Amino acid sequence: MSEVLSVFLADDDERFRGAYRKLFERTDGFRFAGEAADGAEAARLVALRKPVVALLDVQMPGTDGLEAARRILAGGGTRVIMLTTFDLDEYVFEALTLGASGFLLKNVPPAEVLQAVRTVHAGNAMLAPEVTARLLEQFIPRRPAQRHAFAGHVLSEREIQVIRLVAGGHSNQQIADELFLSLETVRTYLRRMFAKLGVNDRTHLAVLAHQAGLLREPR
Repeated sequence: MSEVLSVFLADDDERFRGAYRKLFERTDGFRFAGEAADGAEAARLVALRKPVVALLDVQMPGTDGLEAARRILAGGGTRVIMLTTFDLDEYVFEALTLGASGFLLKNVPPAEVLQAVRTVHAGNAMLAPEVTARLLEQFIPRRPAQRHAFAGHVLSEREIQVIRLVAGGHSNQQIADELFLSLETVRTYLRRMFAKLGVNDRTHLAVLAHQAGLLREPR
């Protein structure tokens, strides 16, 4: 039997929660793990119920989705997808830097919601890296200078090449072909960099690399 994926939802719109509740309850392969109308309650319930994926609305009264994401991701074990009304949202950028696996617009079709949960559960980002890069281009110039996530780490030229290709949307096989490496060598590079840099997935790696300026080719 295939694995049943447990999903938690936090949103202050009761009708929206009801629609998503029915979606997950009526779809084979999914289990609705609960819901909350604010971020504090969401973080508390997620810690208790440990769903594989939590869907969090960015903007909620009281404790917002960003703070909920911070608490949930600090606990580990549950991947986070942010929900937003806007396709370019500064709060979403910050959530990605925290380790959220991506974001969904709240008006996407049900099939896209289900696919996003499956994708994130499988350990992949639900944002294509090139989409992430376009999102980052909108906001990074506006953010104050800060110590970036890669500070204190020494990356080899080969590691930087791999990171740039990941951020450009290349698959592991495409990276292997581009750099004349074996597929397993590429996988090993990624595993080591994930551990060394404390990132969760390919999108998180691309986000932090962009923030650190690693995606700019030397002049």
